[in-house]
Amino acid sequence: MRENCVIKTENLTKEYKLGVIGSGTLRHDLQSWYARIRGRENPNLKIGASQFTDSDRFLALDSLNLEVNRGERLGIIGSNGAGKSTFLKLLSRVTAPTDGEIKFRGRIASMLEVGTGFHPELTGRENIYLNGAILGMSKAEITSKIDKIIEFSECEKFIDTPVKRYSSGMFVKLAFAVAAHLDAEILIMDEVLAVGDAKFQKKCINKMRELALSEDRTVLYVSHNMNTIRQLCSRCIVLEQGKKIFDGDVETAIKIYLGSDSGNAVSVEYDGQYKEPCRRNDIELLRAEYFEKTDNKFYGDEPVLLNLLWKNKADIKNLCLRIEVFDSHRYPVTAFIIENFYSGSCGDTASMRFRLNISRIVKGGYATRYIFYDKQNPTLAFENVEVATGLGFTKIMPEQNENPWQKSWGSVYMDKIEIDK
Repeated sequence: MRENCVIKTENLTKEYKLGVIGSGTLRHDLQSWYARIRGRENPNLKIGASQFTDSDRFLALDSLNLEVNRGERLGIIGSNGAGKSTFLKLLSRVTAPTDGEIKFRGRIASMLEVGTGFHPELTGRENIYLNGAILGMSKAEITSKIDKIIEFSECEKFIDTPVKRYSSGMFVKLAFAVAAHLDAEILIMDEVLAVGDAKFQKKCINKMRELALSEDRTVLYVSHNMNTIRQLCSRCIVLEQGKKIFDGDVETAIKIYLGSDSGNAVSVEYDGQYKEPCRRNDIELLRAEYFEKTDNKFYGDEPVLLNLLWKNKADIKNLCLRIEVFDSHRYPVTAFIIENFYSGSCGDTASMRFRLNISRIVKGGYATRYIFYDKQNPTLAFENVEVATGLGFTKIMPEQNENPWQKSWGSVYMDKIEIDK
């Protein structure tokens, strides 16, 4: 391992056997074994239940190679069943790998499930000592930090109450407070902060960032909340079916996880499958395309030239259009609006090119949506003559100064701050 490396995995693999292993009694296990070697049906299997064979195995983690450096804040994301929790359990030595090797330097403090290591009959104070001992803290070490732990947990009022009366949120607050004040070099968190309230989540994220930056601790954090991943992590990996498919920039990882990468598509034909539910059918959108482009990447102040083709299914008067722009997390970034720009007769096919100024949008990948509407006719619904998923685009912005723009600052550039004299 390199000097700055604190975690290293080589071909880390975890395999599980499908189905129930053992029936609970030796007699039934022998019956099942005897039936299997004779090629007969398992007599202890429930009617209609699947009968698994020795070949029915599942790779929860498949040959994972990873290095984590001291002081890094590593986010681990992926869909359910991708192998995230399995990886953290292997690191925490809750379970052993089937194959491969894990090397690490320093003490590991982990929170894998709400209330892990807590005894329901003990008070919060007693569980601090119990949980701290499980995590490797001495009694003297816990005593010296117990006031800070209780203060951070926000459970002072209930600290001498049995934790069986605590809510799940109070469990998390107390458990995180213990883990955060342990002098461990590696802190592992598995989605547990999702139980806490927003204020405490922010407090925990700030604490983990502080530990990583000021005390050179290493943080591994699993979450399905992309906002907390953005706020905390400096690096991110994406797992899919037990394999690592990406390792690097946080925004790129989130984009891959959310599946928002629109590739190099510069046109899309609409034949019904892209349309979202709408209240009116006056417009049938036929095609959307970027004009004179071979990819969907726009550089610097380059405008987006968008061509839309539609068919009138009724007489149209004073048509309006809104083009909405979303980031990779499907949060609205901005919208372009043009009103009363077109009138036409039923059966006509119309085509129009629109110029969109995206110079103030920061670099990254974006999705669009097209909404035709009519605000002149009070008898018609204001929205949704036609709503369609639009073309995506990637904004590429050269760094113009020594302070590169961070996505966490926002999605739109504003003018420089002026001093008001």
